[in-house]
Amino acid sequence: MQERQRADGSSRRRFLAGIGSVAAAGLAGCSTSGQGDYDVGMTAVAFNPSSLTVSVGDEVVWQNTSSRGHTVTAYDDRIPDDAEFFASGDYESTKAARDAFNNEIGGLIDSGQSFSHTFEVPGEYQYLCIPHEAQGMVGTIIVEE
Repeated sequence: MQERQRADGSSRRRFLAGIGSVAAAGLAGCSTSGQGDYDVGMTAVAFNPSSLTVSVGDEVVWQNTSSRGHTVTAYDDRIPDDAEFFASGDYESTKAARDAFNNEIGGLIDSGQSFSHTFEVPGEYQYLCIPHEAQGMVGTIIVEE
């Protein structure tokens, strides 16, 4: 199996191995330099990368790397039939997430914050950022067995 690449080109496995080395050296509380532990960054109006391939059971972490607030919201009708819906704010549908955002800015991920979801069903998952969908801020997660 290929190692999954993070947004900066490094792999999660190498990153986690580095964390283990830091902990073993007794440097608790220090962080490694560079990108944090995330798979998809959120820029001003884009997910980076816009498409990511993972394996069943993998957790994907989105990190807001911009100064703008964002959401991560699955399209109800663009995920596998048996898949769990996902949205920042833990809403149960695309409509519920849109309503919450429009009424109270629900589900907003502020700069530096993250959201994660574990993918248990293979297939293609399309998702969006509610406030920046019109600017093309959409993404795809492809989950393979």
